[in-house]
Amino acid sequence: MSRHPELKWAQRLDKVYITVQLPDAKDAKVNLEPEGVFKFSATAGTDGNLYELKLDLNDKVNVEASKISVGVRSIFCIVEKAEAKWWKKLVRDDQKAPHFVKVDWDKWVDEDDDGGDVNLDGMDFSNFGGMGGMGGLGGMGGLGGMGGLGGMGGLGGMGMDEFEDESDDEEEVSKPQAAEKAEGGKTEAADAKMETAQNN
Repeated sequence: MSRHPELKWAQRLDKVYITVQLPDAKDAKVNLEPEGVFKFSATAGTDGNLYELKLDLNDKVNVEASKISVGVRSIFCIVEKAEAKWWKKLVRDDQKAPHFVKVDWDKWVDEDDDGGDVNLDGMDFSNFGGMGGMGGLGGMGGLGGMGGLGGMGGLGGMGMDEFEDESDDEEEVSKPQAAEKAEGGKTEAADAKMETAQNN
């Protein structure tokens, strides 16, 4: 039985950002159809668990102009809308969004303040259209040659005494004079009770 990866989404007037959160995904396959069908499958984890999902997106999309970037921790897709308009939700109106679909608040902007594009520095994108409907990303069998971080040792010399901050010292806080007058002699009695409780 397959599992569902977490999927985050955000949008702009002309595109939808979809991030599939699946660290160390192997054999990732993404398929996007012009009618707005988004399919994903990959294996991940030490047991090689299968993760799959299929979404009927809110409207038609432009497969040729859409892009994908497969990273170590996630698969990021920029899905170009066929018609530039705001979608009320990610999936079709007659469907409820699955529990694994979440809003990507880091990329989200409101309709009335379309804040421009998302920072895409360092992402290598391939076009969906140029890959025959993204039938798969074959040959992605892990990250060979990444067998650990040998020679890193520990974080020696990182004693916390270097970061001591005098602002953490406890200071006695006193009540404002107006509050003391309003409470009358009650403050002295409360202070005496507190001292007695601390001494016991």
